[in-house]
Amino acid sequence: MNCAFTGHRNVKDDLDMELFDLSLRHIICDWGVDTFLNGMARGFDLIAAQKVLQLKKEYQIRLIACIPFGAQIDTLGEKDREIYKNVLEKCDDVHVLSAGYYPGCMHARNRFMVDNASVVYAYYRGDEFSRGGTTYTVNYAEKTNKKLIII
Repeated sequence: MNCAFTGHRNVKDDLDMELFDLSLRHIICDWGVDTFLNGMARGFDLIAAQKVLQLKKEYQIRLIACIPFGAQIDTLGEKDREIYKNVLEKCDDVHVLSAGYYPGCMHARNRFMVDNASVVYAYYRGDEFSRGGTTYTVNYAEKTNKKLIII
C-alpha cells in the first residue's frame, strides 16, 4: 500500500515529531503501508523523507522521490540542497515527471502522488481561505476519496 506526503514548506513548532513517528509506525504496521511517495520539496517533504529513511532501519518500507522537474534541487537553499542530495541517494526509486519547469508542474506532481497512493499524509494548517500546493493536494485527495491523515 502506498502513502503520499504533502505539507507546508514552512514548518512551524506545531509539528509534533513524536506523534508523526507514532502515526507512521501505525500505518506501516496496522494498515500495511510499505511505500512512501515524496515530492522532495523543502519543509515537510524533506522532514518526512528523513523520517522514512530512519524507519527503513526497522521496517521493510520503500521511499520513492517524485520530482516535479529535473532541476528542482536548484530551487533550494544550501542546507536543504544537502538534505535533498542525501535523501535522493537513499531513495528506492526516483520519478522525474518533467525535464523542465512549467507552470503547473508542482500540481501535476501532487496529482501523480495522490493518484498512485491509497493514503495521503498531510502536514496541513489550512482553513477555508488557504491556498497553495498543500491545500490543492488535500482537496484533490478528498475529491478522489483517498484515506487522509492530517497532522
